[in-house]
Amino acid sequence: MTSGGLRTDSRWLALIVLCAGMLMIVLDQTIVNVALPAIAEDLKFGQAGLAWVVNAYLIAYGGLLLLAGRLGDLIGHKKVFLIGLGVFTVASLLCGLSFSAEMLIISRFVQGAGGALATSVTLGMVVTMFPEPNEQRRAIGVFSFVAAAGASLGLLLGGVLTDAMSWHWIFFVNIPIGIVAAVAAVRLVPDSVGLGLREGADVLGALLIVAAVMLGVYTIVKAEHYGFGSAHTLGLGAVALALLVGFVQRQRTAAKPLLPLRVFKSRNVTGANLVQISMVAGMFGLFFLGTLYMQLVLQYTPLQIGLAFMPVAGAIAVFSVSLSARLNIRFGERNMLIVGLLFMLVGMVVFTQVPVDGSYVAHILPAVAPLGIGLGLSFPALMTLAMSGAAHDEAGLASGLVNTTAQVGGALGLAVLATTSTTYTSSLLASGVGRLEALTSGFHLAFWISSALVAVALGLAVFVLRQVSVDREAQPVLVH
Repeated sequence: MTSGGLRTDSRWLALIVLCAGMLMIVLDQTIVNVALPAIAEDLKFGQAGLAWVVNAYLIAYGGLLLLAGRLGDLIGHKKVFLIGLGVFTVASLLCGLSFSAEMLIISRFVQGAGGALATSVTLGMVVTMFPEPNEQRRAIGVFSFVAAAGASLGLLLGGVLTDAMSWHWIFFVNIPIGIVAAVAAVRLVPDSVGLGLREGADVLGALLIVAAVMLGVYTIVKAEHYGFGSAHTLGLGAVALALLVGFVQRQRTAAKPLLPLRVFKSRNVTGANLVQISMVAGMFGLFFLGTLYMQLVLQYTPLQIGLAFMPVAGAIAVFSVSLSARLNIRFGERNMLIVGLLFMLVGMVVFTQVPVDGSYVAHILPAVAPLGIGLGLSFPALMTLAMSGAAHDEAGLASGLVNTTAQVGGALGLAVLATTSTTYTSSLLASGVGRLEALTSGFHLAFWISSALVAVALGLAVFVLRQVSVDREAQPVLVH
């Protein structure tokens, strides 16, 4: 059996290579978090400067995803993937060798740019390599496991490397992975002929969207410090919104737009991206503040926190890799997404009840187990729905859009939940409530907001998305 000149076995090997590159980049988004105290001590970071170790990466990564995805369509997905791997790997080396705060922050920005180039086209390449619907579902299941489980694996690996060696190794570990993935990708991943830069070299549109998303992410991540009602946040937010409006207007009038607005005519593409913004906002915020709850209230070590989240990765592996494809075929992606979001909602509501003296078996495990099941069911279904309405020559664009909405949702969720939790905790401390009780109450409020965000995603899935019908001889089509 062949597909695009590749044997079936070769395509699955190529999928493993793509997932290895994806895993390296996804891990890096959380592996750094547990090493921040060691980095701050070694490089003499101030509290405000330390946040830029994370923010510099987020701004570059989120800002360049959409542009990188479109570049994949124009010059070839494989080329963009390899360039991204190369940039990310070199930047990882520079991060590990950093001897000053400034060097690390600049290297993290470059690392984010490389991550955007590599991951923006990955889902589009998976969809292109596996056009047959049932195979595509299985491939997306594997991809979804890497994307969803990588965050919790990063917490564990970050704790191990930081405790056993030093913070430098959370970056050095990327180097052999990046080299092996790049060499294997050259041999195994199929090449694609891009449309050519003349088909979409909208330089003004590119500048507008990169500036809008970068400024928007910056505004969101700094809102925790300035407050959402501050002149700083409102002013920069207005500028980011104006740039976005300018970009949309440019796409309406440009002869060869960077982002053809017709992609949003697909109800599933638009709906799935809206679901993802809300879902990821709730999920990322909960994982971040759940980590702080275990660290500050339960006094868990970084390694213990990583182990605490391992049931999430395990459940995602079982459901996204082993079961999701069969369940999606049997019951449909829209229905399985709804079931997955319900499981996530249950886990988040359980998290709202964690006490000051909580135990892992009685309070944490009953929350993370349904979260893992929900993520394992939701992500493969959501990815299929998000890509179902995209034309073949816009696969990279649709893939970049999916990754962009995930980053925007994650940044927004972290900023809103962290700010709300901190503000409420501070007010309780000022009124005389004990430190642990105040912290726990602040986390409870944030967990309720996370639950509400997932509930919004559930409502969108029910009322906006349409089911994808299965035609074994053709691409998925929308049911009207």
